[in-house]
Amino acid sequence: MSMKKKKGRSTGVLIVLVTVAVVVIGLLVIRGHKQKDVPKSGFATSETISQTEPLGKFADFSMNEAQIVYDGSTITERPTTEEVDPALPASTTPGQSDTTTAPTAPTTADPTATVTKTTAAAATTAVSTTAGNGSAEYAYAYAGFDPKPANTNVDWNLLLVNRNYILPENYAPDLSEAVKGSGVRMDSRVSPHYQAMYDAAKKDGITLTPLSGHRRISTQKTNFENKINKYVNQGYSRPEATRMAAKIILPPGTSEHNAGLAMDIISLDVDFEETAAFRWLQEHAQDYGFILRYPKNKESITEITYEPWHWRYVGVPAAKAIKQSGQTLEEYLGAV
Repeated sequence: MSMKKKKGRSTGVLIVLVTVAVVVIGLLVIRGHKQKDVPKSGFATSETISQTEPLGKFADFSMNEAQIVYDGSTITERPTTEEVDPALPASTTPGQSDTTTAPTAPTTADPTATVTKTTAAAATTAVSTTAGNGSAEYAYAYAGFDPKPANTNVDWNLLLVNRNYILPENYAPDLSEAVKGSGVRMDSRVSPHYQAMYDAAKKDGITLTPLSGHRRISTQKTNFENKINKYVNQGYSRPEATRMAAKIILPPGTSEHNAGLAMDIISLDVDFEETAAFRWLQEHAQDYGFILRYPKNKESITEITYEPWHWRYVGVPAAKAIKQSGQTLEEYLGAV
């Protein structure tokens, strides 16, 4: 082969390599800008970990989720001396039935099986602390937060928990695995519906890996306090640090994960919206009673950034109505 031909081939290969490199760099830059834009809204995520750091498959860590602490940017192991979640309930309670519509697709779990009702106390007092003058006051009132007690007397599947409505401090739903063998738990009344949805998606070649379900209020408090202390150590006053922390982590008792009614699916990355799993959920989740809880362009209502991974159980009738109307749960309940 002549030197001229060799030189021409080398030039061609070099051009291809440069083109590929430019395309890859361009995609990385676009993705970086896309992820950086999310926190700029000033609204919190519902999670306690950066949206730009996907957690991976539940097999990697979720079997030990109760021992994992998210501080807003990193994952660390909980000290072994801290209390761990109680064991899964051995059986359901006879005579108590789920009043919501059962899933419509075949499933290996019986979606109409009786399940144990929530054991939350009837009281609806907010999480509080004792102020210096002896009066009861919300723990973070010093930073301007004043959530109302969540109404636990409504239909359980329509319980509204957000920045403005807080669960009782001792709220503790009965839990069971969302998918058998996953170790990730939800309210026992929701788990059969998630299992049914998981099984249906599996038949379509989609695996709806349950990533993060129930989270104890005590765990939420630990995460929130960790973030506050991080900012205090950087020189901010405690009220300033608390307000900054609340833009990243929901205060204890105000997360749907504390109620056990929501599931983060597969990843905590905004790019999840570009996956086949997200498209499947958009098309079918309402048939199993789940809604996209924090949709795009609704941040002013939910006060949470867009989270394509966070799906909340509300029951089939409500899910279908919310999907058809394009409303958020707040709008559907008239709590705007």
